[in-house]
Amino acid sequence: MTYPKPSFAAATAVAPAAPHPPKPSLLPELERRAKNAAAVVIPPLLTLLVVLALWQALVGDSYTGLPSPKQVWLESKDLILHPFYDNGGVDKGLFWHVFTSLKRVGIGFSISAVCGILLGVFVGSNRWAHRGLDPIFQVLRTVPPLAWLPISLAAFHQAQPSALFVIFITAIWPIIINTAVGVRNIPSDYVNVARVLRLSPVEYFFKILLPATTPYIFTGLRIGIGMSWLAIVASEMLLGGVGIGFFIWDQYNASRIADIIVALAWVGMTGFFLDRLVALLGHFVSRGNAVS
Repeated sequence: MTYPKPSFAAATAVAPAAPHPPKPSLLPELERRAKNAAAVVIPPLLTLLVVLALWQALVGDSYTGLPSPKQVWLESKDLILHPFYDNGGVDKGLFWHVFTSLKRVGIGFSISAVCGILLGVFVGSNRWAHRGLDPIFQVLRTVPPLAWLPISLAAFHQAQPSALFVIFITAIWPIIINTAVGVRNIPSDYVNVARVLRLSPVEYFFKILLPATTPYIFTGLRIGIGMSWLAIVASEMLLGGVGIGFFIWDQYNASRIADIIVALAWVGMTGFFLDRLVALLGHFVSRGNAVS
């Protein structure tokens, strides 16, 4: 009878389980983001406080001429704290006046963006169109927005379409010119690749031309939206009705300078918001290539 030999092979050592890597703490990341936010927010806030302090010190509590920040607060406290009231007619809070102006800018600027991009592509891709139209665009873009208002009133006979036309005609020139520059600056390698691949005009537009010109287009759109906001405020002063421009003019006629200063703050913040909105959209569409 045989018995199996016992095996004395060395037992395989079992490696201890590797400790899990420690989870990264969120505290340093939150601290870093807080420092970045503070570096962006605190300097303009301090500058604003210094300006307000100087303004208050220079003007004082005089009730003639420009009101001091303290007087602006005392005289326009209701306008600042209640921007959403609506008593009908033109007796509305600043939010509704700005909202009405924004709707006009949205319509007029959208039309100018579509027409401007298409015209810019045409002018940039056609040498003869560029030679014939570009000098005219360069002249027309220097015409002030309010100079178009009499022509628009004569053509449309109504305030609303006249305001939309002024926005359209003011915003379209930088969009056309920047789009045309972008089309002319498409790298020749891209064009050669399109020829080798025999892309159709539609494929060339969406796969080559549009991605290559997106940073230029959004540069024109940012300039255009800023000019649209300037044009609507100026034109509403003359056209009347609900709108931030008419509100400023109406308060001037009523000698309420404090309300005008509050309205100007709304105009500035709204213009800044529109600019950042278009810049953010361009950043996403161009995947970071557009200037933000």
